[in-house]
Amino acid sequence: MKPDSWPQEPQPVTDADAAAVSAQLGRPIRGAHAVAWRCPCGRPAVIETEPRLSDGTPFPTTYYLTCPKAASAIGRLEGGGVMREMNERLAGDEHLAEAHRRSHEDYLARRAKLGDVPEIDGVSAGGMPDRVKCLHALVGHALAAGPGVDPLGDEAIERLPQWWRRGSCVPEEEGA
Repeated sequence: MKPDSWPQEPQPVTDADAAAVSAQLGRPIRGAHAVAWRCPCGRPAVIETEPRLSDGTPFPTTYYLTCPKAASAIGRLEGGGVMREMNERLAGDEHLAEAHRRSHEDYLARRAKLGDVPEIDGVSAGGMPDRVKCLHALVGHALAAGPGVDPLGDEAIERLPQWWRRGSCVPEEEGA
């Protein structure tokens, strides 16, 4: 599956976006800097998050996947052993391992544009640069950055069903 709208330019978080993300997460949105990627249904699906939350907490997950339909589909991939397979390939394929390290560096560079948080220097997400720990983080990064930046995130996206085909994950009145 490749969404037609991949990649996108980050957009400011509107009040409607904040309401939609809060409904998606079941809690108030925190630290949102921008909508990094919108689902084809039009709702935010990846939020670019400040590296330090308003309460001072360091937050290393710059690209936070918020769409519960996408998250559920990714969870099924994780449960099906995709991360184990990716980790095995990383261990044996130096080109893939180098591409995964470059993805880690890209993640860090993008976060650095949002602010410097010494407590999380060198920490990206999803297990980068040495392993695959969370496909949700890799997919969020891949959707925000566009094809070719996060090869394992791209691969996971290719394996996902078209989760948006059955409508938005947020009922209209909740995300209005």
